[in-house]
Amino acid sequence: MTKRMHVALAASLATSLVLGLGACSTGNDSGGETSDDGRGPGAAGVIGGTPKKGGTLTVLSNQDFSHLDPARNWVMPNMDFGVRLLYRTLTTFKAAPGAAGSEIVPDLATDLGKPSEGGKVWTFTLKKGLKYEDGSPVKAEDIKYNVERSFSPDLTGGPDYAQQYLADTEGYQGPLKGKHLKSIEVPDDRTLVFRLKRPVAEFSYTVTLPTFSPVPESREKGVQYDLRPFSSGPYKIARYDRGKQMVLVRNKHWDPGTDSVRKAYPDKIVVKMGFKGGQIDDRIIASQGADASAVEWADMQPASVSKVLSNKETRKRLTAELTGCTDMLHLNTSRAPFDDPKVREAMQYAVDKDGQMTANGGPALNEVATAYLPPSLTAGNKSDVLRVEPGGDPAKAKKLLAAAGKPKGFKTTLTVSTGDKSRAEALQESLSRSGIEVKIQAVDPSVYYDTIGDTKNAPDMAISGWCPDYPSGSTFLPFIFDGRTIKEKGNQGNYAQFRDEEVMKRMDEIADMGDPTEANKAWIELDAQIMAKSPSVPLLWERKPLLAGSNVAGAFGHPMWTGQFDYAVIGLKNPDKSQG
Repeated sequence: MTKRMHVALAASLATSLVLGLGACSTGNDSGGETSDDGRGPGAAGVIGGTPKKGGTLTVLSNQDFSHLDPARNWVMPNMDFGVRLLYRTLTTFKAAPGAAGSEIVPDLATDLGKPSEGGKVWTFTLKKGLKYEDGSPVKAEDIKYNVERSFSPDLTGGPDYAQQYLADTEGYQGPLKGKHLKSIEVPDDRTLVFRLKRPVAEFSYTVTLPTFSPVPESREKGVQYDLRPFSSGPYKIARYDRGKQMVLVRNKHWDPGTDSVRKAYPDKIVVKMGFKGGQIDDRIIASQGADASAVEWADMQPASVSKVLSNKETRKRLTAELTGCTDMLHLNTSRAPFDDPKVREAMQYAVDKDGQMTANGGPALNEVATAYLPPSLTAGNKSDVLRVEPGGDPAKAKKLLAAAGKPKGFKTTLTVSTGDKSRAEALQESLSRSGIEVKIQAVDPSVYYDTIGDTKNAPDMAISGWCPDYPSGSTFLPFIFDGRTIKEKGNQGNYAQFRDEEVMKRMDEIADMGDPTEANKAWIELDAQIMAKSPSVPLLWERKPLLAGSNVAGAFGHPMWTGQFDYAVIGLKNPDKSQG
């Protein structure tokens, strides 16, 4: 890939993201306030100003981490937490609100990588002075080792860009049996060379993912590595009681001189788990004692929206960044009744998306999704090929079901995270209007993705969102609808188990396009083609509502972390007032 192509790509992605952020704004007619940068209700800019160093930041959570092993960490906000606090990647996104947060900068690497051989080979050089929590040096071979670990069948759930992009990986199952990839070369301790199957213009963005962080082979613990990742970041794990609490303390060997992104303001970060969502909201709204120095991990509950928006001072402590994601109802196409395209098409008309919006906090925090690709990947344009009314069309759904041989409807199952129970009930009610009887199963958030990712035992339907790892359609449609990505265990993205030869062929053709603008147009056209096949029903384009305590500073929703607080720069106004 030439330098000209790389610059054109960066400009194309940045323009797409900026346009997408502006166009996603719900505006004042949505029922909430919207700031000039399109961030929706709540605080404009950064909550609390610039933090001071010291003190204890508390994170109140309704769940445990699903994975913190960088080879397995691919769900927000776990990924944000891992790559900002515990381990570093070759490149990373700037710690800035709004469009500035879409810019990538070197992290472990000295630059954004040097492409050669038309973009099929990428070379990265590590900075000098990089160290782990014990003072030992970070080496290029450690990054190679973690990439290799991501192929291990036991280490499920993580990003699989390495499997898609690296050359000569067929049949490879990781390094635990002593085999290593020839397509990753380590000429010396500071140099990495990646050899790819095909040119990848966006590889500088790909290596922002935790797959491309270091894990020394000497620290390998298999599935147990989840419990104690070895830190190359500003903090290390001092204590981790599953389901109860995690305590992070400073990694004294982290050198801020090598890190332009992470500021590491707090002395300690304590994650307290096991609370109910509404309980967390109420505690941070009140901001008493340690809760004044706390932030919430999961989204503010819909029932709390009115409490916060009606109070001017509390509203200043709310951020509601656009997630850049699409929330979907996935239909299991591997078996009846959703192996029938007519039944799937009927579902597009049977779902009441307005009901979903109401159950998820109302129009101030959501808008109805009419396509799979979010507006942030389509220059703000919102495709609507099916033209379904937001409230659904039960009469049309019944007609399509009759044509599919199901004039009386059918029975089906829906699995959701416990936090989405109200949304599941809204779906249950709306689908009943078309004769579809739904049985709901709610599971704990910490095991939700493992549950719906078990393809042999997967439910008929599941609610899940997908977010681009960086602003390109290549990080979206292939992961949700390419049948070749389906795994028996740890299946990620393609929860509909959708396999379509025509779609997969077109994905390969788009992947080979060297012009990002041409590829982006092709992804948008393919989105419409997949919508016609209806493996999933797009539900909502969401904002991420998060509350911060009154003593918190430096808090904002990061556009590339799906609106999650950026833990790289969050801290406290007055560290002496914190507790813990």
